[in-house]
Amino acid sequence: MAYEEILYSVEDRIATITLNRPLARNGYTVQMADELGDALTKAGQDDDVQVVVLTGAGDNFCVGADLSGGELKVAEGSDGSDWVEPATRATRAMFNLEKPVIAAIRGAAVGVGSTMILPADYRIASTDSRFGFVFSRRGLYPEGGSSWFLPRLVGMGKASDWMISGRIIPADEALAAGLVSAVHAPDEVLAKAYELARELIATTAPVSTAVIRQALFRMSALDSPEGAFLLDSKLIGGLADSADAMEGVISFLEKRPPEFTGTVSKDQPDFLPWHR
Repeated sequence: MAYEEILYSVEDRIATITLNRPLARNGYTVQMADELGDALTKAGQDDDVQVVVLTGAGDNFCVGADLSGGELKVAEGSDGSDWVEPATRATRAMFNLEKPVIAAIRGAAVGVGSTMILPADYRIASTDSRFGFVFSRRGLYPEGGSSWFLPRLVGMGKASDWMISGRIIPADEALAAGLVSAVHAPDEVLAKAYELARELIATTAPVSTAVIRQALFRMSALDSPEGAFLLDSKLIGGLADSADAMEGVISFLEKRPPEFTGTVSKDQPDFLPWHR
């Protein structure tokens, strides 16, 4: 896919995906949704990518759906049974990704600007960031699976407050509630995201990270830990044959940085339930 509303680049094992409609404050469109889904999938399939950084061009991450035409440009003649709404096209791809995602957020992150970052593993915000699940104030409904993601991040009470009221959430409140993991000056946000990405690349095994990321999403949603007990036993039982596990132990004992060789595309265990 040729991208027109996002930018995509890979350097030093970091894929950077940038929402690129700065004159529209990165207003979200169906085209942007499709491009985001494609870029996230591309990053997931590329073994040269270990971490994804998601950001926005200009002073705002995303002000929500582009309403400049006075209407929601989402309908495609479907009755809803097989049509996928635009936010889900991005968040589903991010959920399924087997690599960590760092969202670097400046300014407004409202509506889909808030929902699209929920499946990220880290959300680094600027001091001037503001969030808002504003659907109730527009006569709309939550999108992108946000009714599933948000309570897991901030708890049901806070999620209910934010979703029902639709009020704007300042950066300090988002940090206190756990929606974001850190707050920095606006001109430091992207640099901090890359600093974290480089740390993850230098210290973590891609295959371990892939399994951990999906296990957290999928096992934590079960009504009992029994599924996690079974999976953990299989995973730990197979470590004797893992080159990454051996390297992790030896590098620790030798007090040197690890050099993990496993790849996400080829070296994950073949019994993972989400791969069936």
